[in-house]
Amino acid sequence: MPHVDIKCFPRSLTNEQKTALAADITEVIIRHLQSKDSSVSVALNEIEPDAWQGVWDAEIAPQMDTLIKKPGYSM
Repeated sequence: MPHVDIKCFPRSLTNEQKTALAADITEVIIRHLQSKDSSVSVALNEIEPDAWQGVWDAEIAPQMDTLIKKPGYSM
């Protein structure tokens, strides 16, 4: 713990870019949550734009009151 699950539109990132992204996110988690590097996991799930409504309906809208950073868009 903690686990970070990133969902985004496809980005065509190289493995090196994905590794750098995970390292940056891990660094922030360690700094703010006092976690150990070995405790952090990061997932990157690319979602096609036409499937984003499902992410919104299942994960964003139901948690709107508890999100610590709300999106600047609505669906």
